[in-house]
This record gives sequence, structure tokens and C-alpha cells, in this order.
Amino acid sequence: MDNILEMDSDTEDFDDSRLGIIQDDVVYPEEFLPTYYAIKGEVPQNKTNLVEYNNQPDSLFFNDGVRSVDFILVYEDEETKPFDTKYTFKRRRNRRECFEDCLMKMGLQLEATPSVHDDNLIYVKVHVPWEVQRTYAEVLHIKIPIEINQHTDQDPIGDFFDCVTKHFKPNEKLIKKETDYYTAPYMKERHECFVKMDKEKFFTPSMRSRMANFILCRAPYEIRGNVKKFGITKLLSSGVYKAAYPPHDCRFNVKSTVESCPNERYLLYKEWAHPKNFYKTQPLDLIRKYYGEKIGIYFAWLGFYTKMLVFASVVGLACFFYGYHIQEKSTWSKEVCDPDIGGKIVMCPQCDLCNYWMLNSTCDTSKTLTIFDHFGTLVFAVFMAVWVTVFLEFWKRYQSQLEFEWDTVEFLEQQEPSRPEYDAACVHEKINSVTGVKEMVPFTFCGRCFRISIGIGTVLFWIMLILASIVAIIIYRLAVFFTLSIKLKNPGNFTTLEPIKEYVTPQMATSVTAGLINFVVIMILNTLYERVAIWITDYELPRTRTDYENSLTLKMFLFQFVNYYSSCFYIAFVKGKIVGHPGQPVYLMEKYRNEECDPGGCLIELTTQLAIIMGGKAIWNNIQEVLLPWVKNLIFRYCTRVKKINQPRWEQDFELQPFTKLGLFYEYLEMVIQFGFVTLFVASFPLAPFLALVNNIIEIRVDAWKMTTQFRRILPEKARDIGAWQPILQSIAILAVVTNAMIIAFTSDIIPRMVYYWSFSVEEGYGNHTMSGFINSSLSYFNTSNFSKKTVTDAVERPQNITICRYRDFRFPPGHPRQYQYNMHYWHVIAAKMAFIIVVEHIAYLTKFILASVIPDVSYTTREQLKREKYLTQVILHEVSLNLMSKRLKPAVEDMTSHIARNKDHELELSEY
Repeated sequence: MDNILEMDSDTEDFDDSRLGIIQDDVVYPEEFLPTYYAIKGEVPQNKTNLVEYNNQPDSLFFNDGVRSVDFILVYEDEETKPFDTKYTFKRRRNRRECFEDCLMKMGLQLEATPSVHDDNLIYVKVHVPWEVQRTYAEVLHIKIPIEINQHTDQDPIGDFFDCVTKHFKPNEKLIKKETDYYTAPYMKERHECFVKMDKEKFFTPSMRSRMANFILCRAPYEIRGNVKKFGITKLLSSGVYKAAYPPHDCRFNVKSTVESCPNERYLLYKEWAHPKNFYKTQPLDLIRKYYGEKIGIYFAWLGFYTKMLVFASVVGLACFFYGYHIQEKSTWSKEVCDPDIGGKIVMCPQCDLCNYWMLNSTCDTSKTLTIFDHFGTLVFAVFMAVWVTVFLEFWKRYQSQLEFEWDTVEFLEQQEPSRPEYDAACVHEKINSVTGVKEMVPFTFCGRCFRISIGIGTVLFWIMLILASIVAIIIYRLAVFFTLSIKLKNPGNFTTLEPIKEYVTPQMATSVTAGLINFVVIMILNTLYERVAIWITDYELPRTRTDYENSLTLKMFLFQFVNYYSSCFYIAFVKGKIVGHPGQPVYLMEKYRNEECDPGGCLIELTTQLAIIMGGKAIWNNIQEVLLPWVKNLIFRYCTRVKKINQPRWEQDFELQPFTKLGLFYEYLEMVIQFGFVTLFVASFPLAPFLALVNNIIEIRVDAWKMTTQFRRILPEKARDIGAWQPILQSIAILAVVTNAMIIAFTSDIIPRMVYYWSFSVEEGYGNHTMSGFINSSLSYFNTSNFSKKTVTDAVERPQNITICRYRDFRFPPGHPRQYQYNMHYWHVIAAKMAFIIVVEHIAYLTKFILASVIPDVSYTTREQLKREKYLTQVILHEVSLNLMSKRLKPAVEDMTSHIARNKDHELELSEY
């Protein structure tokens, strides 16, 4: 990520406005913003005061006890290092001193304190003064309360349910409900129109941290000729500073001794992150207040998704238990296990090195398949198509409510500040098509097209690499299947597997090992592609942070979609579909015979694959999210085995793990990938919603625990919604209808069984509709003398007394004029499958369209409150403007009045004269 941190520019003039806060369509007066000052000499004018620690571990103030600590910078003292490294540290020191000088010239106040237990570390405390807060509150469009929201409708039904649900909510005595205000963007000249509060409480600590970070990311530290370097991010990567973070307000398990401390971290841990609260709802307002809207909206979405999974899990469990209930009553599975039916049917070899086998050898697999492959699965798939639409529509409705409550309604409508990396690369001029004003851009139109083309080409290359790995896994499956088909039949091989040999079939062993290998390949390619996607996005140089995250999200998800789902799509829609028949099989690369499904069908293999990937992914993510930061912190404490007493707050935070800028991105990615498994392939695995529900209940508390206990405080960021993930979820929901319909039609045996039940069972002489005889009807005959020379090998000895074997297909028998060609039964089944797909898709899409139209994105109450807030804002700001104008015009009016009075007196004197 070093490339994105190099914020250098080769322009001739040093334009302060390009370094950060001047908007493209807003012109600020010069006195409004602090100037950046050119760095003319190596010796800075201002130096940070170095003071001793005041032995107050819970204090988050400077030594004077008045100025609050809004941000922390940590660096290593170069004076304690060996002589041979002092040249490097001297350069770092010069950069650091120049950087801190610029920070102070921009209005920030700094105070340095040596570490209590480590003589090498220096902690620089950053304070944002009141006037700087006011300035950057206007630049960042921070909303401040203007009036209390008196809209409190009494809801008797809601009051009744509150009596029941209060036990599932955080303790209201500890986490009190905040006063609801109407808000408006802060403006310095209209300061009087906002709710009166103390200066210390006017802007929250998270707001002040945002302001400090905004300045830190845009302050210059070195100018050499035409090259200007600025920003704390580059200083961190080059080792000038070791860390930069906002401080936690207290310890997570002990309250602060400072009376003014809100102890929000302690409350979050006690009522949110502690495992005992797994059944409680989340304190979203406190999460948003402490960590910012971006973290708050993620946990709001995750909590809403988990609640909706409850309904899907109930229906999925009902579907599962229904299948378990009819397991022993299934006629076709009884026929498979019946010694007089399945025990007398000889099946054709499924590979060139395979031997004949009896149909009843798959008795256990057929019984297991009955649990998942039944009519209830069809109903559940249709239900999930409706469920996903209801989930997305009600989420948009809930999201609009959060936008109003958290004051982010107009966040995207305002001009978002450009990224410092973008500003540093601006070397070309162009005319803004909206304002008609010249603006600086990093590249021309052709240059932008070239960069986008490079990005698209690289993404396509990596997707092809994933597909190549899938082909390699397919070849592995074929090779292993051939090998196991021979060796598992030989009693002398695999003596260690003797106790479970009867349960281990070549198909099952191949599916399980291939699933594990596929999971390992997924994790390896994921790690490699992560770096590639970041490099591509950095190279494209998006203008704003939102553009950057949306671009990276799209690239990562396209890759992850192919990476995680390709094997499932292969098993569901490719495996066993193009295999020919025993006399004329289809070969891959003219060497490997295409893999056939298990005699019970590919559905059970798809279920196995989903269970392995979902389970393995959940375990792997928990290891990464919980054990990894915990072990790192444990090792750090072990390596610094000094008895730490009276350690200040900022020093305790430094020992925690940093939360990377892409940390939240991976949390979203994990959940969206899970959402894909729950919706795309739910027809093959009705337990997927239940497993996702259990995982999410644990995930919420795990994420809360690691954020409050194992990580430094996350930098608060503004966000209106879940960003690019919303259209991705909608795309998955649309695709899920097609995939589930095709799984039921082409992977499951529901349609062939229904066709037999309603059409062919009566024709075969059973007299009424029945499933008896389905197995015999679904297996075609093959004359063993018609094996091609390529399928017969000396490596396996096949019995010579077998003249007829069976295989899964609908073809004419040997001796028929059209032997081994598709019969009428096959075309009936194909027609039924296509009709099923068309009907189900149209019904599902029509239902989705009706639900999306009926359910409004914004509720009536929220819409009325938005109108009320806009009205109040206009009225109050208009009154303030009139007052300001009247104050400015008052001296002129008084002068004019006095002048008129003097003229009248003069006229009166003249008349009397």
C-alpha cells in the first residue's frame, strides 16, 4: 500500500487549496481557513513542548487539566539509537518537527510526554482548540442540534411489547436514551441559532477526532523544489511516526476516575461486547456516538440481517425436519435399499478404471438425500425468494430512519472532500462542466481510460486464474476418483480405513477432499488478490473516499464471487450434465473422462460442498478475528515484561492492535459472501439460514469484543448507508431466483419424480399415481458388449458374466432402432424443467416487483420528520439572517434618523427665523 501513501506532486506552484479543504463548488474567504504556510527552512519556528507525565492514568487532558486530548501521535526517540542509524533518524526528526510546526500553524495545540515504561517512545497529544473546531465543523458539514424533537406519538401496542422486549434490550439505567434533536449543518456566523451548550460538549470527542485527522492528513512536512509531501499516512509508512489514533475514553472493564468521563467504552463492553449479552439488542446510538456512523451502520445492518434470518431459519428447519420425517416413507429410497430391487440392479462403471457396482451400495446416500430433496425444498426456495426481497426493502426503510436519526440524510448531497492522495497528483487543468471553473485533475481523459483499462484487464486476468484453478480441481477430482475406485475395492489397500471403509465411497471421498483443497485454494488466492485489488484501485486514483471504497468493493466482490461460488456452480450446473453414455463417454482434453454425479445425484455433493465452505470459512474468520489480535497483544505484553503501574490511557491504547482502513470492508465482505450462500444455493441446503443465524449471533459479539478490547479506538467516519454493498445485495437477490430454480430443475430429482408420478406411473401399469417403479424408470439399459475400446482397460478386471448394466439417463435400450438415443421420457422431463424454471421465475420476479412497489423506502413518520426538520432549519436560519442584517443596518438607520431629525430642526429654525 506504499504507493497510495506517496502523496507527491510535481506542480510548479504550491497551492494551499489543493491540499485539502477547499471544495470545488464552494468558495471560502481567506480568513475562514487556516493557511498552510510554506516550509522555508529546515529549522521549524515552533517546537512541541516536552512535559513529564502527571501520574493521572485516567486523564485525557494536557497537564494543565483544561485542554482535551483529541488525537495521539507516537514516535521513537532517535537519541537513544546507535550511531550508525542516526542519519536516518535525523531525517525523520526533521520531517516530524516540520510536520508538527505546520500543525501548530494550522491551529492545533501539541504536548509531548515520554513513555512511562519505554524510554524510546514519545507520545504527542493533539488538541483541537475551539476556534479550529468551529472552522472545520463548517468545512466537514457537521450537523449540530437546533431544537428538541417533540414528536413523541403514544403507541399503546408498542408500549405493551416494550414490557416484553425490555429484557432483550441493554440496561436503560446505564445506557440512557439520548435527547432527539432537529439538526442543521454548523455555520460560524449563525452560531447563536444552535442549542446552547458548553464548549467542551458542543462538539463530541468523535467529532473532534475527525477534525484532527482531517488536518493531519493534509498538513505538509517537506517541500523540495516542485515536490510537496504531506499527510500523516506517509509519515506512518516511512517510520517517522509509529502510530496515530484517537484515544479510548477509559479502560474497557474499569470505569474512569475522572468525573467528566462518559465511560462509553466501559458501557459498550458491559452491555454490548460481553458474551452474556448475546440475546440482547445492540445499543446502536452509543455505537454510532463512540465509533462514528460508518461503524454504526454496519452493526445496524448486521443486526437487522440477523433478525431477518430468524424467520428464514424457522422455515428452513421446518423443511429439514419434514424431510427427516418422510425419510423412512420415501418410496424411491426404499427401492434403492431393497435387496430385491436395488440389490439386483448392476450399475455401469462410472469411469474407465471403475468396476460394476450394485445400486443398493448407495442406500445411505439416498436416505440422506431424501432429507434435502423433496417437495418442501421447492416451497422453501420460493419462500426465500420472497424473504430476500422483504429483507432488502425493509432494510432500506430502516436505513432511512437511521439516516434521519443520525443526521446523514444530506451527507452525499454535499460536496465530499477529495482524498489527499488525489489532491497530490493533480497536475492537469480542466473546465468543470457544472461550475464552468477551472479545476485541477490528476490525469486527462485518455489517461483515465488507460488506467481503467489496466484495472479491468487485471481483474479479468485474476478471474481467469481462478477458473484455471477450478479446472485443476476438476482434473484432481477425476484423477482421485479413478484411483479410489480401484484401491477401495481392493481389500489389501487402505487397511487403516477398514472400520469406516463401508461408509467411504469414491464419490464421497473425492467430494470431501476436493472441497477441502478448494477451500485452501480460495484462501491463498484471496490473500494474493487482496494486494492486487488495492494496487489497481490506487492506480485508478478515485477522487473521494466513497469512490475509492466503492471501486475496491466492486473489484473485491467480483473476485470473491468467482473464488467462493465457482465450485458450487460447477457441481450444481456442470458436473454430470455432459457425460454421454457408457458406450460413448465424453472426455476432457481427450484424456480425462468427465466426472459423473453420485447415483443419488449431485445435490448431496452440493450440500457437502456448501457445508464445508460455510463451516470452514466461519472457523477461519473467527481464528483471524479473535485469536490473531489476542495472540499479538499477548506476545507484545510478554515481550515487554515490565510491571506496568499507573500507565496513562494513551500508552495502554498504543499496546492494542491498529484497526486498518480496510478492516470494516472485510467485515462487510464476509457477511455478503455468507448472504450469497444463504440465498443462491438454499434449495440444496435448507439449513444454511440456521447456520448463518448462529454464526451471526456469535459474529456480532466477536466483532464487538475485539473492537472494544483488542483494538485501538477506530477513527470515526461519516457514512449514510452501506454504500456499494446495497446494489451487490440486490444483484444477488435477483440471481438467487435463477440459481435456485435451476438447482431444483437440473440438480435435484424433484422434477423427474413429479413427471413420473403424474405421467408415466399410470402408463407403466400401476393403475394410479404412485412413485413405485421410479428407480427402474430413471435407469437406462446398456449392453456391456457395446463398451468402446477406450473405456476397457487391463488395469481393472470386470466380470465377464454381466451382459446388461444400468446407468442414470433416459435413453432407448440396446437393440432398439434408436438405441442409446434420448427417448420420449427424456423430452417430457426437459419440457417440464424448462416450464418449471419459466413459471417459477416469473412468479418470483412478479412477487418481488409487487413487494418492492408496495413497501416504501421511507416510512410516513420519517418523511414527516424530515419535512419538519427542513422547515425548522429554514425558519431558524432565516430569522438569524434577518437578525444579522438588522444588526448591520442598525447603525446606518440610526445615522439616517439622526440626520433627518437634524434637518427637521434646521428647517424649523429657518421657519422661525
